[in-house]
Amino acid sequence: MGKKESRLEVIKMLISSQELSKQDELMTELEKAGYPTAQATLSRDLKKLRIIKAQNAEGRYVYVMPADRAYRSVSDTHMTVTAMNRLGVLTVKFSGNMAVIKTLPGHASHVAYDIDHAGLDCVVGTVAGDDTVMLVLEEGVERTEVLNALSQVLPFAKD
Repeated sequence: MGKKESRLEVIKMLISSQELSKQDELMTELEKAGYPTAQATLSRDLKKLRIIKAQNAEGRYVYVMPADRAYRSVSDTHMTVTAMNRLGVLTVKFSGNMAVIKTLPGHASHVAYDIDHAGLDCVVGTVAGDDTVMLVLEEGVERTEVLNALSQVLPFAKD
């Protein structure tokens, strides 16, 4: 992988794992990661990756990955998905044999992907929108079992 491709991967990881709202903050983090970058280069990279700003739970605008880009395009998925999920999941609520996970805008797709690929016996499948994931659960499964299984995949606020 070339230096540019590596830098783009690091940008995606940083955007997804931290709430960065300014280019100079992102430039500082890139430098810490070993990728010192000029502001003009960073602007081009953000445009190429289609990074956008969206309002977080506190009302502050931060960089986010666009909703139509699944995070699975990142090479080192274990490290980056763990970091990304730290901020993405807000709540989990249950109704019958279904659960609804609320996420920050743009995070539902990768959260559903992580759940689907974790092979959780208690989850039949997922459907993701922009900020909501619906889980269909096995019949008769206890909520505590689902919460325990989900906690192996992602941290979240329990209902």
